[in-house]
Amino acid sequence: MEVIHKIGRRKTAVARIYLSPGKGKITVNKKDVNDYFPSATLQYKVNQPLALTDNEGSFDVKVNVFGGGITGQAEAIRLALSRAMCELDEENRGVLKPEGLLTRDPRMVERKKFGQKKARKKFQFSKR
Repeated sequence: MEVIHKIGRRKTAVARIYLSPGKGKITVNKKDVNDYFPSATLQYKVNQPLALTDNEGSFDVKVNVFGGGITGQAEAIRLALSRAMCELDEENRGVLKPEGLLTRDPRMVERKKFGQKKARKKFQFSKR
């Protein structure tokens, strides 16, 4: 099996993953996944596609991720891994789709408009 390359995005975070057969080692930006994502919640999010498809110890994952915050980065990695699992075996799609792991979350930060404080907030209006 050759290396599978997939991309996942969330907000402004972009994750490129390289999936190869191995012992289950996940490397994010040349660091171990437990060092890069200190909280257990984010580690769970990254491992979720592998756990649901019973592939936790069978693949090495090398990840390059940039942009956004750590939560957006973790969710971008999750999407990329889910896409890779589907390419690996089409039956994995039936497991991942009901969990919502194959859906690209389109929510982005709304841009700030001129003449306003923020995207929706206005400056205080004074009648007199």
